[in-house]
Formats: sequence, structure tokens, C-alpha cells
Amino acid sequence: MTVTATTVQGGLATLTDEIISELRDRVGCPVLAPEDPGFDAIREVYNAMHPGEPALVVSCSGTADVIDAVRFARDNGLVVSVRGGGHSIAGLSASDNALLIDLAPMHAVQVDRAARVARVQGGAVWGDVDRETQAFGLATPGGVVSDTGVAGLTLGGGYGWLRRQHGLACDHLVSAEVVGADGRVRTASENENADLLWALRGGGGNFGVVTWFTFALEEIGPTVAFVGTFYPVAEAAQVIRGWRDYVNVAPNEVTATCLTITLPADPELPEAVHDQACVVIGGVYAGDAERGMDILQPLRELGTPLMDMSQPMPFTAVQSGFDAFFPRNTMQAYWKSRYLSELSDAAVDFVAAKAAERPSPMTLVNVFHMGGAIADVPVGATAFAQRSSPFLLSIDGNWTDPADNDRNIAWVRDTFAESARFGNDGVYLNFTGSAEEPAESGVDSAFGANLRRLAEVKAKYDPTNVFRANNNITPASG
Repeated sequence: MTVTATTVQGGLATLTDEIISELRDRVGCPVLAPEDPGFDAIREVYNAMHPGEPALVVSCSGTADVIDAVRFARDNGLVVSVRGGGHSIAGLSASDNALLIDLAPMHAVQVDRAARVARVQGGAVWGDVDRETQAFGLATPGGVVSDTGVAGLTLGGGYGWLRRQHGLACDHLVSAEVVGADGRVRTASENENADLLWALRGGGGNFGVVTWFTFALEEIGPTVAFVGTFYPVAEAAQVIRGWRDYVNVAPNEVTATCLTITLPADPELPEAVHDQACVVIGGVYAGDAERGMDILQPLRELGTPLMDMSQPMPFTAVQSGFDAFFPRNTMQAYWKSRYLSELSDAAVDFVAAKAAERPSPMTLVNVFHMGGAIADVPVGATAFAQRSSPFLLSIDGNWTDPADNDRNIAWVRDTFAESARFGNDGVYLNFTGSAEEPAESGVDSAFGANLRRLAEVKAKYDPTNVFRANNNITPASG
């Protein structure tokens, strides 16, 4: 058996049985070729548009396997792709003909209650983290979907339900174990390779494979106040205006998001929302649950509710409450995002109009409220640079039939382009288009003044750009 793999020079290499056997002899985990049993059972990606067809999969069981996989790829000049959670919208963890380093088996979470930290392996998803930390009433800021990978979300910044009170996932990263392009293992912390830790806090997967993350923990839950109110899309302008006016004066304990979606005729949902285009207001109060329900009450009174799921609930339930909107490998997905310096009445009307004309029921037009603890961190303190804008507009195209790709992608692109008149404060790289599109403008926009320093760190730890299947930063020269 032979397989064909892409080389870093852009050509193709034939990997013979002998070469593949060499890799299998090096590692202590399965090495799977397309013809092998189990190849199709590796962790699925979220975006069915980018399933990926790797040449070989190294299904790593620990750091030693990652070291050997990286060294093998380096020795043979192969392109490397790394899959943690596999939720990359742009398909960055699904490169064709690459050597795929699959971290899915590496999903351990270790909580140190006394030190208030959690050590998390690179293949964990946020549900793994929440389950272990919430056993002790602790949490670290994660995402809003429990199936999202810890690695991708953290390295790209990381917005979640705690963002205004406690900031981003990357802000709580206190150290990391990293396998570099040279196959060496380094610890990145404030006291050791501090420049690498700075870069990992929002700079993406450019600097190596993170095999262990260590996060600072906060006291959260186990029960929190949650608002989940569904309004008819016909009332979108009124609801979004009311939501905007509320969040503009809300305390930092409140994190709230507005999204639009059409719910299916699911027998587990009330008939009032079957096949109904809805504006969903979601909000969490990071503090006392009873007090939080009182503070969140105005979000339940913005219009005529079709369904109201608001109640004190376990934080783990909040974290998984939106999972059904994002099933793995089911939908084609193409997203674009833009930060806004304000949410004017004209911008609200624009969002409401686009909510009414979405080309697919599962397409979302979202507005996230930012600020609070996010903005308290100086721009240069982490690689993640966009901290000042109070709102993020995200146009999340999701549909099922590949035959509809062109129409849906065009709608997202057009909507994104039109939205520029309401502000152009940069993009969020975790919510961007496709790996097939040039990343330079997005990288420039996202990192701003931090890009030069990131390029220098890249040159130090990955001078030949081994880790390029990402929102890539070109190593600085000279």
C-alpha cells in the first residue's frame, strides 16, 4: 500500500509501506491510512463543506506521539494538519493529503482545586472541561457550544457566556505545553518562554501543537441565571433595539447575545415555534442566580415571546444549550464576522432585514455584546488585539445541500460587504470564511499592531512555517 501526501514545497510525495511502517514504529498509537479500519471513525469536523481527506492520520494518545508525528513530518517534508476539536469553520483542521495529527484521544482534564487551575489536553472539547470543573463550582471562560474544541477556540481568542465578567478563554491561559516545529517540547508561561505564551493567547495554531493547556478558574455555578427567549422575526427591529438599549447599561455580570434562526417542527419544541423564524435573546448572569433572574428580566419583555426557556439552570446546561444548532458534519457552513463600534438604529434595521431574508433556516445573523472584562486587557498584553468594539456582528451561513453552496456563500458575502457601512473594526478569525480564501487581509485586520511581534515569534519557533494550516502568520525575515 502506498499513499500520496502533500509536501511543504507544494509537490506530492509517495509514502510507501516502508515509510509508513517507520512512522508506526516511532509512535505508540494508531497510524491510519485511508484503507485501514478505523480511518473513517476519526473525530468528525463540524463543517461538512471541508471534510478533509488526509493522507495519514496519527491518532495521538499523548505528547510523545505528537513529538514523533511532528518529527516524521519534518524529516519527510510533509504538510501537517492538526485537529483538536475539529470545529474550524474554514476547514483549517481538515487539509487534504496532509499528515493529520489527531488529538481527539487526548481529552483529559485535571482540576487543582487549591490552585484554582485546570490542566486540559489539546483534544478536549469544552464539555469535557465543564464537566470536571463544575464538579467543584469552578469554570473558565469557554465557548457557547460544548462540542467546540478547547484548542481552536482558545488559540483564536475565545468568546463565551462569561466574557464580560471574566474575559476570553485566551485571557485565562496561564501556561501551555507545546510541541514545536523542531519536535522539542517547551513550556510557555510567564516565567518560561513568555513570548510564546503571549503569542498563544490569540495567535492561533501558528507556533506548534499545544498538548496541554493550563487555565485559571473562576467560581461559577453550579447554577446560573439564564435567559432564552424566542420572539417572532417580524418583531426583530423592536427586539434588537430593546436588547441593545439594555446591554448598553447592563452590569459586567451580564453577557447577552442576539441571534436569528428558523426552528424545525421538532416534537420536543412547542408548536408555537415550529418552522418559525425567530429572534433569540440569550443571556447569562455570572453571579447569584436569584438576583440574576431579576436583572435579566427586561430581556424577557422585549416583544411577544413565542417561547421562553428562561430560568436558573446548571451552567453545564447553559453551555450545551445551543449544541443542537451546530451538529457535526451535517451542514455546509460559511461564516463572516465584523466588529462594530456601535449598533446604530440603521444597523439594527439592517440586521432585522437580513434576519427576515436568510436563504437557509439554519443560517444565523448574530450580534454579540462585548466590552467589560474583554476591554480591560491592554491591546498589547496578548496576541488577541480586538478589545475595544462593543459589538460583533456574525453572519453564519449554515445549510444542508451542497448544491446550494454558491447561493448561500454569495448571500453571506454580500451581507458582510453591505455591513461595512456600519463599522469596520476588524474581523474575528474563528468566524471566517474558508481556508481556500487568502487569509492575509483577515490576519492583518485581526492582529493589527500585534502582527509584527507575532511574525517575530513565528520566526523564532517556526521559521520554516511548518504549521501553516491555520490563519497563517508569515515568519519575520531579517
